[in-house]
Parts: sequence; C-alpha cells; structure tokens
Amino acid sequence: MARVPKSLGQDGPDTLVITWNDGEVCRYNVRVLRLSCPCAECVDEWTGEDRLDPNSVPQTVRPVRIDQVGRYALNIVWSDGHSTGIYTFDSLADMCQRRQSPETSS
Repeated sequence: MARVPKSLGQDGPDTLVITWNDGEVCRYNVRVLRLSCPCAECVDEWTGEDRLDPNSVPQTVRPVRIDQVGRYALNIVWSDGHSTGIYTFDSLADMCQRRQSPETSS
C-alpha cells in the first residue's frame, strides 16, 4: 500500500503534522521544510548543490496553502512567496524517519 497523507494539520505556528494512511504521525518544523525545498530554484538540478541561502528565509516563514499534487506529493505555498517546491510523499516520509532515528535523536 502506498503511503499517502490521511490528514494535515498545524500544531502551533512552527509545526506541520501529517498523519499517514498507515497511522504514523509525523511532525515537521515548517522552516526546516522550507529550507529542504527540492525545486530547481533551491537546489541545482545538475549538481544537487543547495542554491538557497538559509539567511534569506525568515525565521517566521509559514505555509499559507498546501495542495496535493496528484497521488504522490504536496505543493506548499510559503509566506515568503516561494511556491515551486513539490514535496513527494516518499521524501516527506523519509524526513520523518530520519528525524526519529536513534542516530539523530541525541
């Protein structure tokens, strides 16, 4: 069964909460999500190097709209005007798993 969001919500201004169809609940810091944008404006398409200067993203950045893209991703429109990033369900699930792994929880 493919993982898809069952519900989306906010837990305060800094946290996006996704409940997946398998029951897992993942919490994402919204600024970390913005800084992880995979679009060509934020990541060089050929080298994979980050093009986004973290200092250019306000500490107070927030999602203003979240749309589902087909059956595979979310597009987030950000309060800083950025709107071209497509976050695949797989990449969002990976971000959740990496954050919760024992190696990254110390």
